[in-house]
Amino acid sequence: MHKIIQKIATTVVLLSTVATSTAAVRQYQVDIESSEWLLASQTRLKCELSHEIPGYGRASFTSEASKMLNMEFYLDMLRLPNRYDVATVYSMPPRWMPGVSKRQIAQMDLRKQYDGDLPSDSAWQMLTELEKGFWPTIHYNDWLNPNDGVAVALNASQFQDSYHAFSRCISNLLPYSFEDIAYTVLAYKKNSAELTSYSQRRLDMIGEYLKEDLDLELVLLDGYTDSYGGSWNNEQLSIRRANEVRDYFSALGLDTDRIEVVGHGEKRHSSPNDTRLDRAKNRRVVVRLEKS
Repeated sequence: MHKIIQKIATTVVLLSTVATSTAAVRQYQVDIESSEWLLASQTRLKCELSHEIPGYGRASFTSEASKMLNMEFYLDMLRLPNRYDVATVYSMPPRWMPGVSKRQIAQMDLRKQYDGDLPSDSAWQMLTELEKGFWPTIHYNDWLNPNDGVAVALNASQFQDSYHAFSRCISNLLPYSFEDIAYTVLAYKKNSAELTSYSQRRLDMIGEYLKEDLDLELVLLDGYTDSYGGSWNNEQLSIRRANEVRDYFSALGLDTDRIEVVGHGEKRHSSPNDTRLDRAKNRRVVVRLEKS
């Protein structure tokens, strides 16, 4: 009986040794001397901080113009997943922090034939861990070799200066997105092409956006008036209003071939013309921006 138990114990040890020897973790990271963080984009519309990972792909943090502070992490892989899985993101201490344990940050869904990504909260945690000198590291089971695990590490070396520039870029982002201005109604004072104060601010917002992004497919400007005055005069006034908006956009650098102007005059009211307030709603230019 003792010999049988001894044989079983020996077999378990041998199996354990084989499993340990065949299982492996492939590590992808850039060495300290070559670590480089780059501001891939720094405009008032988008800020992107990227980090190349040799043999694996690229990691990046992105924040875009919006009413709300936002951040996303993207893992651009050279070899995309061929199945659905989950990766675990850890904050790993560098070698100069002996005795400090790793800490789990997030779970990242791996979707078939898609790059990995993480939402705002997890992305900000990764950035703050990098700021402290830790290495965010993504672990998962390899979908190409079932015997292997994969560890993808972001090197905190050379991070601070680029991160500070990235933070300055974020603080300068426009506090609104394309969707916030893509459809805008500009209101006018009575019997004139002068915008109301609020609409002038809205036009300035569109102008600030166009300074950063002139690659619009099409800008549609539809001018309207109330029903006071002759119909021909109203049509000409609606065209004048829309043309002045067109000229404003053109002065910012937008190609006039991409701008279409239509004057509808007193047609197509958005409100009845029975009250002063309703007539004011009809004195308008509708701005529609389209991009691919």
